Amino acid sequence: MRPQDIRHRRPALVAAAAALVLVGAAAAQTGASAAAAGCQVTYAVNSQWQGGFGANVTITNVGDAINGWRLTWNFAAGQTVTQLWNGSFTQAGSQVSVTNVAYNGSIPTNGSTSFGFNGSWTGSNPTPTSFALNGVTCNGVVDPTTPPPTTPPPTTPPPTTTLPCDIYASGGTPCVAAHSTTRALYASYNGSLYQVRRSSDNTTRTIGVLSAGGRANSATQDSFCANTTCVITVIYDQSGRGNNLGYQGAGGIGGAVQPAVATRESLTVGGNKVYSLYINGNSSYWRDGHLTGIPTGAAPEGMYMVTSGTHVNSGCCFDYGNSETTRRADGAGAMDAIYFGTSCWFGGCSGSGPWVQADLEYGLYPGGSSSWNSNQRAFTSKFVTATLKNNGTSRFAIKGSNAQSGGLYTLYDGSLPRGYSPMRKQGAIILGSGGDCCIDNSNQSVGTFYEGAMVAGYPSDATENAVQANIVAAGYR
Repeated sequence: MRPQDIRHRRPALVAAAAALVLVGAAAAQTGASAAAAGCQVTYAVNSQWQGGFGANVTITNVGDAINGWRLTWNFAAGQTVTQLWNGSFTQAGSQVSVTNVAYNGSIPTNGSTSFGFNGSWTGSNPTPTSFALNGVTCNGVVDPTTPPPTTPPPTTPPPTTTLPCDIYASGGTPCVAAHSTTRALYASYNGSLYQVRRSSDNTTRTIGVLSAGGRANSATQDSFCANTTCVITVIYDQSGRGNNLGYQGAGGIGGAVQPAVATRESLTVGGNKVYSLYINGNSSYWRDGHLTGIPTGAAPEGMYMVTSGTHVNSGCCFDYGNSETTRRADGAGAMDAIYFGTSCWFGGCSGSGPWVQADLEYGLYPGGSSSWNSNQRAFTSKFVTATLKNNGTSRFAIKGSNAQSGGLYTLYDGSLPRGYSPMRKQGAIILGSGGDCCIDNSNQSVGTFYEGAMVAGYPSDATENAVQANIVAAGYR
């Protein structure tokens, strides 16, 4: 995809933030008898725009362990919850009730759980002043008077560790390609993440994980690349389908660009040093996966990537997703890829980005038409989660978030643009460039890739929310 030089922008809306911490007692109604209970609730508005806001709520249990919870509060100015993750909610008038889901119902003493939501407001958006846990208002003390339960509460075994592709599989949308330079994306994965080549003697070394389901073994790279330059030549597919990405240049899969330098950026994930795929222009990776599970035609698919909101440009096009097997621009619907950057094709853009958009070939779409989507927002945090899903015939959705905190923000969920139904996907995988790169033209885009996956099927919102929660828990720093 080649960009059009359309740069009209409006100033971004100013976000507001507020936080409230309440400590108090509540009766934990988890069985026939109640136990001594207390809670601490932190309510934080982490983003706000005209008519809408995003918030995160953390419940800390300072009393006896509970199994099953319900948190209630009242909005004072008519606010409405529009979307919630890591819980289920109902709202009747001003009263909101949030209950646990299967994986976060148990909170041990001094343990905590959290959920996030998006909401709407008009006029003002004051912070709630009171919360109740399981029906009893938090009032600042732990209740010592209620008798202990006569029978032990039911025990819930600790959850098995799950990573993004385990979560997608449990949601019925298995990964068909999974790539990362930082960590395993399956709890059982104990193979190679990527390959580096050093300039001193042109030998290569694969970089694996420290343990099954763990972080990249950066010490192997540090030792191998000491006193020389290394580049990343292959990013291995963790799904078992062989959808490994090679660089689009001489010595790689053929083309006009170079592999990315392997040591441009180091970071930590879960406290472990790792390296990113840092594309500073003139680098791109590709794979023809149409025979190895990547959806083609109008088949539904989803995908996500973790990227950087601080290393971007307007060059076309920093993408991850489904692309042409021809490596040419083959018409509307031939691509289905996440785009992240500051390119604005259709005018009327709000602010300067960077934005999550859908590269569907012949267009970067912020929503379902060639008009700028007013629900779009910029993501400028160091680490950004971006998602795209497309049912192939009528609907697609794009979301984004800070990859260090909070839930996904829905940027668009609706009809495909005119001329893109049905989709005509070809089943190649692109990383770092648009679909018409890089046989005989070089890549103009810059960006950073940490991890990402493509899945067969249309992931549920709950599945995507759980993936985001796992990314936050991974601890990108």
